[in-house]
Amino acid sequence: MTKSDKNETHVSGQANRPLSLPPHALTSEAVCREIGANAEDGLTEREAKSRLDDYGRNELDEGPGVQPVKILIHQIANAMMLVLIMAMAVSFGVKSWIEGGVIAAVIFMNIVVGFYQEFNAEKTMDSLRSLSSPTAAAVRDGRTQVIPTAEIVPGDMVELKTVNFETDESLLTGESLPVQKDAEACFDAEIGPGDRLNVAFSSSTVTKGRARGIVFATGMKTEIGTIAAALRASGKRIRPVKRKHDGSASPRRYAQAWGLTAADFIGRFLGVNVGTPLQRKLSKLAILLFGVAVVCAIIVLGANEFSDNEEVILYAVATGLSMIPACLIVVLTVTMAAGTKRMVQRHVIVRRLDSLEALGGVTDICSDKTGTLTQGKMVAKRAWIPAKGTYSVGDSTEPFNPTMGGLSYNHLSPTEMGITEGLSEKEDSEASSESLLKDNSHLEDFLAVASLANVAHVHKSGESWMARGDPTEIAIQVFVSRFNRNRVRLMKEELWTQVAEFPFDSSIKKMSVIFHQTSTGKMLVLTKGATERVLDSCKFIQWEEGSEPTPLTEELRSHVLDNMEALAAQGLRVLGFASKPYSGLTASGVEYDRAEIENGLTLQGLIGLYDPPRVESAGAVDECHQAGISVHMLTGDHPGTARAIAAQVGIVPSDSRTIAKDAASAMVMTASEFDKLSDDDIDNLPVLPLVIARCSPNTKVRMIEALHRRECFVAMTGDGVNDSPSLKRADVGIAMGQTGSDVAKDASDIVLTDDNFASILNAVEEGRRMFDNIQKFVLHLLAENIAQACTLLIGLAFKDVSGLSVFPLAPVEILWVIMITSGMPDMGLGVEAAGPDIMVRPPHSSRKGVFTLEVMLDMLVYGLWMAALCLSAFTLVLYAFGDGNLGIDCNDHYTKVCDTVFRARATTFVCLTWFALFLAWEMIDMRRSFFRMQPNSRKYYTQWMYDVWRNRVLFWAIIAGFITIFPTLYIPVINHKVFKHEGISWEWGIVFIEAALFVAGVEMWKWVKRIYIRRRAVRNVRDGGSDLKSKVFEKYMVSNANGKV
Repeated sequence: MTKSDKNETHVSGQANRPLSLPPHALTSEAVCREIGANAEDGLTEREAKSRLDDYGRNELDEGPGVQPVKILIHQIANAMMLVLIMAMAVSFGVKSWIEGGVIAAVIFMNIVVGFYQEFNAEKTMDSLRSLSSPTAAAVRDGRTQVIPTAEIVPGDMVELKTVNFETDESLLTGESLPVQKDAEACFDAEIGPGDRLNVAFSSSTVTKGRARGIVFATGMKTEIGTIAAALRASGKRIRPVKRKHDGSASPRRYAQAWGLTAADFIGRFLGVNVGTPLQRKLSKLAILLFGVAVVCAIIVLGANEFSDNEEVILYAVATGLSMIPACLIVVLTVTMAAGTKRMVQRHVIVRRLDSLEALGGVTDICSDKTGTLTQGKMVAKRAWIPAKGTYSVGDSTEPFNPTMGGLSYNHLSPTEMGITEGLSEKEDSEASSESLLKDNSHLEDFLAVASLANVAHVHKSGESWMARGDPTEIAIQVFVSRFNRNRVRLMKEELWTQVAEFPFDSSIKKMSVIFHQTSTGKMLVLTKGATERVLDSCKFIQWEEGSEPTPLTEELRSHVLDNMEALAAQGLRVLGFASKPYSGLTASGVEYDRAEIENGLTLQGLIGLYDPPRVESAGAVDECHQAGISVHMLTGDHPGTARAIAAQVGIVPSDSRTIAKDAASAMVMTASEFDKLSDDDIDNLPVLPLVIARCSPNTKVRMIEALHRRECFVAMTGDGVNDSPSLKRADVGIAMGQTGSDVAKDASDIVLTDDNFASILNAVEEGRRMFDNIQKFVLHLLAENIAQACTLLIGLAFKDVSGLSVFPLAPVEILWVIMITSGMPDMGLGVEAAGPDIMVRPPHSSRKGVFTLEVMLDMLVYGLWMAALCLSAFTLVLYAFGDGNLGIDCNDHYTKVCDTVFRARATTFVCLTWFALFLAWEMIDMRRSFFRMQPNSRKYYTQWMYDVWRNRVLFWAIIAGFITIFPTLYIPVINHKVFKHEGISWEWGIVFIEAALFVAGVEMWKWVKRIYIRRRAVRNVRDGGSDLKSKVFEKYMVSNANGKV
């Protein structure tokens, strides 16, 4: 590709080098002429090589790939890390080597763990990326050659083999059915990709027919490349200057734009305006805590008259450090990394660690239909034979397997059965294929048309069933295979031979074949196609059982169309089958009159096909509703199909007859109806639709933006290229790993390896579990920070004879509590199992995040209670049982005079350590009593033992915290030189009493919260509150009742 080409703005549908009009607006001859192609012999090898050098390889630009340096910078350039670095610098600046070394170790651990996890996540995603077809058949120098697709160039003539040509464009447009191409057509230059019927797209697959085509765009100039480029384009980071109508701007406007741009840059660097809500809040928290730490340090210095004494500076540093949750980042990273490993076992690969946490706050899921909620494969669901009744096929997880899904029969027609919506009805009587075929010539005739007027191939390979051909014909072939009437078997065992074929023609919407049975000499014309067109070719219908065909009157025709509508209302694609005996000439070279062949047919029946929902989808949608999550279906399919599938999986009520018309219209809209609304019109809608049919990529993006304006937190699922812009725009993008396009995976945050919508519930549950655990250990950490800060600030009142404040806690003691007796248990809290109610409560507020009113109150109550008990312990040892002598230089070294101070400090340190450890156990459940975390348990006095043992990581972390305190107290040098305290003896009595008081205080606060919550719940029920599931549809009914929809 030339440099000038790279700099040009590419227009969707244009060639690498723009033609006079986009190729879909030109004839094939004009395209060949303008692009310099040879429609007979193709390009020469020399010309192809020249063009390859000129245009570049036919590959998508995958970006810079995994960038270790960028990942490393990302670990360092965040607010919390910068606060830690500054704290380390201050510690080293006052020659506090031990404190500085500990903080340096924390920084190193944060960087290593974060880098390792993010690097591995990116490498995993790289392994998921796969190229499309590796080779292509191109005509060069008059010969067909198989060459790598990367070497295809504009002007190449390629052969697309599998003479009607159809392609499956579901990955690009979302349309579940193949699209028939028309080489002679020309279209308006502005027409969308889905309607360019004379263009075959990269990433689509051939389902039927053969064709030759001229390549006009390669690499990033293809339609899929255009979308990939848009996804990778970085947002504009320079604020525009506000100008007047004449284009001028005052200096103030330039200064404003520069200031906002600088603020954006600083915000991105510190992480306060990028990332998930939790990340942004933690970045703001780090800045806030840094400010608080500076204020605390100033208070310390001010209380000591801004003395330059090293002990005063060290006290100020220690007080500032007490406000920094030094292990928060590493605990958060390890918790998320552990979550990603759990998710791999649950069929979810997390590309970005923060997205898993974000899933816990999702309020709305916008899902594609094809391949996400549905299986992405057509199956036959109903067959109506007028002379017999309706045959139905049960649900199956293997669309190609004719042995899966039972057969049932009902003697009524679809209209008589009263099925007008959904695919469920009263249970029909199940039957075997043999019993259904017994003495049933009408079914035999129907199956003969279905099997022989069909070129798809279904066969068993080893233990699995395989199929090739058009998805519609495969579904029909699987249906006949249930009755052992497979095309291959009929031709081989019953000696049917094809005499002629009249392929499907889009202008008449039907196809026909002539077959001859050599054993009997019987010849038949067999036709299938759109029901109305097949009826036009019929003069008779097999209406009465056991009788001759009946003339097709207008009344009978109307009855057939009514049954077709009944099947179509279920979201089925309906085809008609017809046949007649044939006695014409069949010799080689005979010219057949298609109109005559397809005239005078006898209608045998109708068949209804659809892309079935995954078996798990309905249950998953129901669980979403129970969890307070609304599910929206955004699909490119027909409105009737979309509504029917949505009803089956529970996105809309299954029985629309109970819903007023205006409420139903609020639930389901077409893209044309939605797109013609302005943003203001959409914002004025009382509710947003649950289903939007015929969606374009822009429709999906507008829907997500409308949800954002309503302060919703949105996850978007999809697999196609057409889903990629919305995947990137959503708060959490979820791509399909098996059928998803590379571009969709690249735009996503997480990837489902089993392409199962139900796996999203695993991710949401894991996200909520992780959010709960993050909330628990953030509360645990910050409550301790408050306790330490209050203890040190109030401890300023303890002054020795020289007028300098005496530490109630030494700096290393503070870091020990933060890292050992807080950090290790917090990692245990990070892997705590999900609570029993985790999926029956509403999503957490993304605006409030972890810092809810309850959490902030808990933080203050626990922190102040711990500080009060720590200060009381220090005071009791120093004044009640000691001589009250604070000595001289007792912050620096041990002397006989400082013995009481060192013992008081040790008692305070042990109390704070035990409080931190007991609080970790109390945080397993923020509301239930530690002794009754399982309210239904009959182990009234011992249940707490099972609860503490259930989380082994937390258990051993707390036990380690209890054990490791003894070496710090009783090993010489370590106790005096490092921790600045002395071993205790009788003071243990104070520790036990203080610990008991702490647990009692926490239990009392939890009891108060439970009383308040129960009373609030009673008020909610009294005021007419309902469960989360009923609220999903209730708001539509309320809107209808108010006359707003």
